[in-house]
Amino acid sequence: MSDADAPHDEHDDHAGHDHDHGDHAGPGYSTPQAAIEESEREQLAYVMGLYVGTDVDAPDFLGVVDVDPDSPTYCEIVDRVEMPNRGDELHHFGWNACSSSCHVEGLERQHLVIPGQRSSRIHVVDTKDRRNPEIIEVIEPEEVFEYDLSAPHTVHCIPDGEIMLSMLGDADGELPGGFLLLNDDFEIEGRWDPPGEVEMNYDFWYQPRQNVMISSEWAAPQTYYPGFDLDDVEAGKYGRKLHVWDWEEKEIRQTIDLGEEGMIPLEVRFLHSPVSTHGFVGAALSSNVFHFYEQDGEYHADKVIDVEPREHDDWDMPVPGLVTDLLVSMDDRYLFFSNWLHGDVRMYDVSDPANPRLADRIWAGGNFGPRNPIEGERDVFGGPQMLQLSLDGERLYWTTSLFSTWDEQFYPEEGKQGSVMLKADVNPRKGTMELDQEFMVDFGDLPAGPARAHEIRWPDGDCTSDVWM
Repeated sequence: MSDADAPHDEHDDHAGHDHDHGDHAGPGYSTPQAAIEESEREQLAYVMGLYVGTDVDAPDFLGVVDVDPDSPTYCEIVDRVEMPNRGDELHHFGWNACSSSCHVEGLERQHLVIPGQRSSRIHVVDTKDRRNPEIIEVIEPEEVFEYDLSAPHTVHCIPDGEIMLSMLGDADGELPGGFLLLNDDFEIEGRWDPPGEVEMNYDFWYQPRQNVMISSEWAAPQTYYPGFDLDDVEAGKYGRKLHVWDWEEKEIRQTIDLGEEGMIPLEVRFLHSPVSTHGFVGAALSSNVFHFYEQDGEYHADKVIDVEPREHDDWDMPVPGLVTDLLVSMDDRYLFFSNWLHGDVRMYDVSDPANPRLADRIWAGGNFGPRNPIEGERDVFGGPQMLQLSLDGERLYWTTSLFSTWDEQFYPEEGKQGSVMLKADVNPRKGTMELDQEFMVDFGDLPAGPARAHEIRWPDGDCTSDVWM
């Protein structure tokens, strides 16, 4: 399905708003539009690789993937930075600085902060040599537990040069979670939030010009670590709320209960324009996408996309899509999201964010997509999962692993055969996608054995890590 001939309806908050940089130095681009126009095509991707829950006895690693089609090592993992310990379950990661820090003199977007979801260990990797990054700092779990926090998830640079991490549990892996703050020397500065301000936690995104942050909910680590259990859902152990924070006061000013249709709200994405109060969150279990927005001084959230469950011969119940990741293109025109259990990636035109319009979709792996989406290449078991889009919006990449125990439950071959990284060529003008038949990165073919692959980042910033002042 495609809307190839549809006109482009520009959204009022389109990403071209500039702000004064004066003589200040710092990382990033001055505006989202500058990121589109001034960036060069991505040549390397940093990808989380992990061995947790596989038969391979090796530490998790940061994979450096060559995505330059003119390179002799195109589609290869050209370097791996192994972590010093086993069992971290590397998951999400982020930069020490981004465009929101562009007024902080001396900062560079050079260091990746890489937490272990299970270990609560936090690694700092220097990427000055982009093809050969190296670990320079490790914060041990005991240092994190001192703040009664564990299970780090989302990493965001924040405007004054500090780094904030959402933490999903207390020191025992139970609720409540909170937020941990690191200074620009990668030392723990303390909790960002007052203890007890939030119970469940997961992802967050902030809009500093609007003095707002929105966070979402997964569950206590001790609930989701062993795997997914419907009884836990019925017992109310999984989240369904969004929390709207006063960014400067670090306090929740509003909580939105998404109800049964908003079960397990995961990734939160504001539009990139710093003046926008519109954004989206995907409710994984309910398989819906909600549009959130500010009106009359309050935030609201409306369901705008509903992924219908599908019957499958091997399932006792209809299979939900399981919306596990979503992102917004840098020009704020398109929303992309993955249905991990179904096996498709969808592209919606969100020029009018309250009325998304399906533009195109691609099937690869999962329960309903082709097992061999690329002729002559290996099988793909997991569905599309973590997404990343090029800054110009023309190349969409994804990996196939969600979380080790959940992988084992729904796609046991993922741990035995390893993940893949795939790519679609996107035509933003026509609103179409096409699976690149020449691109596959095989995480099943590594020296230590098959690995899972998770989140993706570009060295010069990307559509899921950059925030503008």
